[in-house]
Amino acid sequence: MTARPTEHPHVVVHPPGLDGSRRVTAGDETLGIATHEDDVSEILRLADLYVTDVAESDFIEWQGGGPDDWPGLSEHHEES
Repeated sequence: MTARPTEHPHVVVHPPGLDGSRRVTAGDETLGIATHEDDVSEILRLADLYVTDVAESDFIEWQGGGPDDWPGLSEHHEES
C-alpha cells in the first residue's frame, strides 16, 4: 500500500491588526487568530495541518511581516 503524500492548503498569516494579532486562513476559511508564532502552530494543529516549523514552511504565506512580527504583543507574550 502506498501512502498518499500529505497535501496542505495554502495558509496565509495576515498582516497584524491594530492590536497586533494576526488572522490565519486556509483558502476562504479563517482558522483562528494568532498572537504569537506558537499560536500559528496550534491553530494549524487543531485544523489537522501538522507543520514542524511554521517559520520555514513552504505552504505558509506571511503577509505584512514574518513570524517574528507581532507589534505590541511580544512584551505580553514574554510575561506569560
